[in-house]
Amino acid sequence: MPRRWVAALACLAALVALACEEGGSATPRPTRSAPQSGGPGGIAALGDSISTGFASCLVLTSCERNSWSTGDGLRVRSHYRRLLDQDSAIRGRTYNHARPGARADALEGQAKAAVRDRADYVTVLIGANDVCRGAVDAMTPVAEFRADVDRGLKALRTGRPKARVLVVSIPDLYRLWEVGHGDSRAVRAWRHGVCPALLANATSTATADRNRRAAVRDRIDAYNAELVAACRAYGSRCRHDGGAAHRVRFTLDMLNPLDWFHPNVSGQGRLAEVTWRSSGLAD
Repeated sequence: MPRRWVAALACLAALVALACEEGGSATPRPTRSAPQSGGPGGIAALGDSISTGFASCLVLTSCERNSWSTGDGLRVRSHYRRLLDQDSAIRGRTYNHARPGARADALEGQAKAAVRDRADYVTVLIGANDVCRGAVDAMTPVAEFRADVDRGLKALRTGRPKARVLVVSIPDLYRLWEVGHGDSRAVRAWRHGVCPALLANATSTATADRNRRAAVRDRIDAYNAELVAACRAYGSRCRHDGGAAHRVRFTLDMLNPLDWFHPNVSGQGRLAEVTWRSSGLAD
């Protein structure tokens, strides 16, 4: 790919990132299909751009057919496709309320949409945008993050008390810096506003930059601990992935070549595989 194309795409990534940052708490999009009477209630995805398959179609926009959770494409064996293998009655009953840029404070609105869909299985993956702010000081405080998650889960428990819920750990974003900071393509893309709290000055070894990256890593660990506790407080209908998504050792060939941040088809497939084992729905 010519360098001028890479630069242009990186600039577009920055614009997308800014738009997502401003829209993170907005009302979720309408469902793709109306709930039907009878049969299983279907699967709903709550969260951020990862669950929308963002950039997995080599365009800097959502590509829901490749979502690890609700994707219906052939290239990712999503949770939906695995459920479909078990029960054909679920066909077409997918509701993706995840949104690029969403932070934990968007969960409650997304959860209420899943309740309206009468979803019987709901996946939750949230937190990356709570750390991917312009600076460490702008990251969502841990207590506030937990309160936001609790409100979202309460909306599910109140509206769909029998639904199964899978809370997924935040992937190891620090790992992305580890594998990408030595790659000139990734560094060029990150310079245009991709998760600046972590990835700004990606090649710097200055103490301030090392400390900033460590602070992001520690905040993700703190959020993940709260996700475990929130799921436990929810009750027996909630399962946590046990850190499976966080333990995925992402490599550059599992990331899209536009922003070198979001999972590509391979990365989405890996997330689907490791989280499915924790869902309690596997054969």
